[in-house]
Amino acid sequence: MGAQSNAKVQPESAENVSLNITGMTCAACATRIEKNIAKVPGIQKANVNLATEKASVTYNPSEASVEDIIAKVKKTGYGVQEEKVKLNLIGMTCAACATRIEKVLNKVEGVTSATVNLATEKANVEFIPGNTHVDQLIAAVKKAGYDAKTIGDADGDYERSAREKAYKTQKTKFTVGAVLSFFFLVQMVSDFAMEYGNGGFFHMNPWVQFLLATPVQFYVGGHYYRDAYNAVRGGSANMAVLVVLGTSAAYFYSLIVTIMGTGQFLYYEAAAIVMTLIVLGKLLETRAKGQTSEAIKTLMGLQAKTARVIRDGEEMDIPLEEVVTGDVIFVRSGEKIPVDGEIIEGSTTVDESMLTGESMPVNKKTGDTVIGATVNKHGSFTFKATKVGKDTALSQIVKLVEEAQGSKAPIQHLVDKISGVFVPIVIVIALATFGITFFLAGFTPALVSAIAVLVIACPCALGLATPTAVMVGTGKGAENGLLIKGAEHLQKSQRVTTVVLDKTGTITKGEPNVTDIVTYGNYSEDELLQLAATAEKGSEHPLGEAIVKGAKDKGLQLQDSKNFNAIPGHGIQVEINDQLVLIGNKKLMAKNNVEINDALSRMEELEGEGKTAMLMAVEGSLASIIAVADTVKETSAEAIKRLKQMDIEVIMITGDNRLTAEAIAKQVGVDRVLAEVLPEDKSAEVEKLKQEGKVVAMVGDGINDAPALAAADVGIAIGTGTDVAIEAADITLMRGDLTGIVDIISLSKTTMRKIRQNLFWAFAYNVILIPVAAIGLLNPILAGGAMAFSSVSVVGNTLFLRRWKPVR
Repeated sequence: MGAQSNAKVQPESAENVSLNITGMTCAACATRIEKNIAKVPGIQKANVNLATEKASVTYNPSEASVEDIIAKVKKTGYGVQEEKVKLNLIGMTCAACATRIEKVLNKVEGVTSATVNLATEKANVEFIPGNTHVDQLIAAVKKAGYDAKTIGDADGDYERSAREKAYKTQKTKFTVGAVLSFFFLVQMVSDFAMEYGNGGFFHMNPWVQFLLATPVQFYVGGHYYRDAYNAVRGGSANMAVLVVLGTSAAYFYSLIVTIMGTGQFLYYEAAAIVMTLIVLGKLLETRAKGQTSEAIKTLMGLQAKTARVIRDGEEMDIPLEEVVTGDVIFVRSGEKIPVDGEIIEGSTTVDESMLTGESMPVNKKTGDTVIGATVNKHGSFTFKATKVGKDTALSQIVKLVEEAQGSKAPIQHLVDKISGVFVPIVIVIALATFGITFFLAGFTPALVSAIAVLVIACPCALGLATPTAVMVGTGKGAENGLLIKGAEHLQKSQRVTTVVLDKTGTITKGEPNVTDIVTYGNYSEDELLQLAATAEKGSEHPLGEAIVKGAKDKGLQLQDSKNFNAIPGHGIQVEINDQLVLIGNKKLMAKNNVEINDALSRMEELEGEGKTAMLMAVEGSLASIIAVADTVKETSAEAIKRLKQMDIEVIMITGDNRLTAEAIAKQVGVDRVLAEVLPEDKSAEVEKLKQEGKVVAMVGDGINDAPALAAADVGIAIGTGTDVAIEAADITLMRGDLTGIVDIISLSKTTMRKIRQNLFWAFAYNVILIPVAAIGLLNPILAGGAMAFSSVSVVGNTLFLRRWKPVR
């Protein structure tokens, strides 16, 4: 769909890698990792997302490598999830084969290490999940002329496996903590009863308390000690540091009292119950965070598992990953279409709702394109595969959603700055609380208050407030045919004040038909249409295609032509039978000194009817007016009406003459028209609007409008559903109708409302409860419960965003 401005594209040399980070506990972790990765030479951009636990890095491969980035993450005190797979290699005959396969595997994107053993005929491969897949490794080996099979289970969903494993571990730890903490809860109830004169009924020996609390402290909470150590070693402080400081203070103070046998107050129950509650909070948070990424799971689940290919005259079912470009595939009624392709035999209707969000089936015939993962509703057909693997529309959508979910909204930058200093500030507050309370009330109250301050502080809620909402928002968009390139575009869309609409292919269907042929001179209508179609057969403009279609519908044979030249904003010139033929507007005729006065009144009459009237000259003399009409999309008027109701100014921009443009504008309710604008001048018009203080969204077909799309605050491309060419704009509307603009703005406003709610509660939680804990009004156990609840409440609030529905 064209190129973008430099601000929206990366240098050609840049490469991207997505790393699954392990060991992060709060926003401070993400900020620290991001800063350290950025220090690696050759890094152009680094985003670390706490919600997805991913680092998205753009780097120059001539200066940095994936290994350098991983090493920096590990040096910072965190881990990177890498997976190992063993492959049985088939077809090796000598050491040269092993060397060849090893080189090929090491070149696969995402592979960090690959070694091949000729004696055992096996390959050991280490790779980064999300950047490559076992199927890609096997495909690379096959491309090298050999074959490979996996050893053992290798379903490829390593991220899901890792999440499930982490969840099970957390669940086990919580169960252990809950069982052991139960006895402390019973003792607390007993102490409460005794305090109010009902008599205590349960009290544990200090050494029994020690035996119960120790597994909770060092098994249930063991990973917090590791994370805190790694964070401090890496020069930062995170939530794990606060948890370890708070619970350790209670645990080790109680241990000293137990050893000394002084009979003072013990706080084993505070350490154990707080640690258990925090693990419970993380368990619930992990579960809720998994729900925020449902869009990716849903999209991946749409893919067919097998394809019925026809090879050497025989039908055979093969795994999807073995389909190659050029394969002929047969699809029966009710089956999923496995990959993208072009129908070569048969007709049907296809449910493309997974791509466009539109439930109405689309009619398909020979020559039409079909998209992988869409559903064949009625009839069977045969098609030729044109895009497979990562090149299919579905794979491109999944990639886009993953990138968008890993990006940062501008509002996140403030949170990052606060998170970077949050933990040190809390530690200072806790020390000050201890000092002041010790001076005023003694050691025990000081210890309790300091522990409460450390435990209540929660940078997690701050860190999750924005990225979880972005994940759900971009996911909901993708489910409804709204492909959003990044979080910044999602945020900016809510502020749009002016929408600029291209006419052809945006407001109209972009499928015009020839309606009138006015003759001048000795030519008949068919002769003129034949000449015009011959001239336009080299044009890609919808109007030219309409003329060619009109000639073919009449059975007219196109002739040979030469020296075709398309003149932007004017028309075309071409030589046919040694005659110069011009087709275009009044500017083209004036430029070539063609007299058109006799045609002006008829031309205005046609344009007043909303038709595009083109002048045609042969050998310098006016020969015809050819009128072409494009029908307005059914949803255009309704979408424009809704935009106006949202107090958004709607402007139509077109290269057509003013009469035709205003006729179309009147049909759909557009009040302001910018007509006769050359393609290269559209971006200048957008810039003028921006200079007036307007926040401009440009909507076009993404081909001729690419400069204007790039110049706008938000560039929105109308997608065809056949080629996910997302690079031309910030957002692509896969449905192809203008109600998607209303949906984008609605989704943006709803998402930003959730982000503001999340940030308000996250800030309010810390601003209110840290002082409450500091003045001794908050028990450490209640503080631990409140901390656990804060992150869960933020993620839970975000999940309500999944209820958003598009305008229909």
